[in-house]
Amino acid sequence: MHQTVTKPIDSTRRWWVLAIVVAAQFMFGVDAFIVNVAIPTIAVDLHATPAQIESVIAIYLIAYATLVVTGGRLGDIHGTKNVFLAGVLGFTTTSLWCGLAQSGAELIVARLAQGATAALMVPQVLATLHLLFTDGERSRAFAIYGIVLGLAGAAGFLLGGLLVTLDLAGTGWRSVFFVNVPCGLAIAAAAWRIMPSVPRRGGTKLDIKGSVVLFAGLLCLIGPLLFGHDVGWAPWLWVVMAMGGMILAAFLKLEHAVARAGGVPLIDLSLLADTAFLRGLGAAFFFFVANLSFYLVMTLFMQRGLKIPPLTAGMACIPLAVAFVVASRHSGARARHRGTRVLIEGCALQIAGLAALALLAGSVDAPTPLPLALTMGIFGYGQGLVMAPLSGAVLSTVKAAAAGSASGMYGTTAQIGNAAGVAAIGAVFFAVESLQSARAGFLISLALFAVLMMICVAFLSWMRRAAARS
Repeated sequence: MHQTVTKPIDSTRRWWVLAIVVAAQFMFGVDAFIVNVAIPTIAVDLHATPAQIESVIAIYLIAYATLVVTGGRLGDIHGTKNVFLAGVLGFTTTSLWCGLAQSGAELIVARLAQGATAALMVPQVLATLHLLFTDGERSRAFAIYGIVLGLAGAAGFLLGGLLVTLDLAGTGWRSVFFVNVPCGLAIAAAAWRIMPSVPRRGGTKLDIKGSVVLFAGLLCLIGPLLFGHDVGWAPWLWVVMAMGGMILAAFLKLEHAVARAGGVPLIDLSLLADTAFLRGLGAAFFFFVANLSFYLVMTLFMQRGLKIPPLTAGMACIPLAVAFVVASRHSGARARHRGTRVLIEGCALQIAGLAALALLAGSVDAPTPLPLALTMGIFGYGQGLVMAPLSGAVLSTVKAAAAGSASGMYGTTAQIGNAAGVAAIGAVFFAVESLQSARAGFLISLALFAVLMMICVAFLSWMRRAAARS
């Protein structure tokens, strides 16, 4: 059994397998950005409230974040190929459902299901690369993976604007979800024929209770931020958020109970004693709070505030995505030589980009897409300097035996940060927009992004001082 798992397949076949799993990762990455461009059009067509607009993005991230560790373990239990196929077909089906949704509420439920199926699909991508590339070609395979991941952002912006503008067969925004259907079916068919079967691994268990409790806690904590504006920030919302905090505290107690009973908890509890790792998770959380929420606010400001058409708005974001890819290409090597200093410089560059955007939006009544695009490029370059090497910096102090669990916790923290940012910063934007204007909401959001970057820098500096003392 062990021999079958580690035995490499022929080079020609494994590069085809790489193309298949990376295509799935690309589809997942595109979906995160393509929806942002289409959100204003979706809101108008479905008469969606601000809460529903935010929820379409946030609920997808919450579902993915709470189930991605479980998805990885299901791959160990049932084989990466089987779970990958289930994830791709599930993602394809739920994408179709999203495109057919007739109300904001239905779209939110469909996005919840889509996030859950993505949590089955995505963990198998890296697992497959680890299994098939055990020689000197591994670095090349992961380099291809990283480039495709970066290009997904640019493709998502462009494709989202293009599909909404073309209005293919009168489908409008729905085509941004329908496009996943032929792509997903092609990926599933290719994986069925080419992807090698990997035997199941014994001894791996699922912590279903932990996943359910974590999801409930996050939903109670983040959900009120999504719907606060729609219900006038009623007092009961704060009660629900307090319940969310208590549920998350109970989650930690549950994980300890699972470990004492001889089970496998959702998180590796020994990592909670690693202060360097926890500081890194803090830096990652605040970095990602300002990640997808930036694109949401940027899209809303361009389309709702400046009345820039979806295609033009999408194209304005391409320099940002290209700058991100360029920075990601060499940030890893720089980080190996200069450590967390590169990450701090990247955060500083993001703050400079935010300041430039604020200056442009505050001094020009109707900034055109070109100066917005060039200014966003500064932010994108800084983001690329941070995002690529951040995971390595956070995981650098973790023992090899706990690397898999630490990676899962890092990925979960990143997606929780993304969801929390969309909920919190989105709520601020919509509240200020309703009271003043989209421009005012945009400027205040930019200030919040800058504060989040400063907090991230504080955690990174804390990590750096700890590393210097050790």
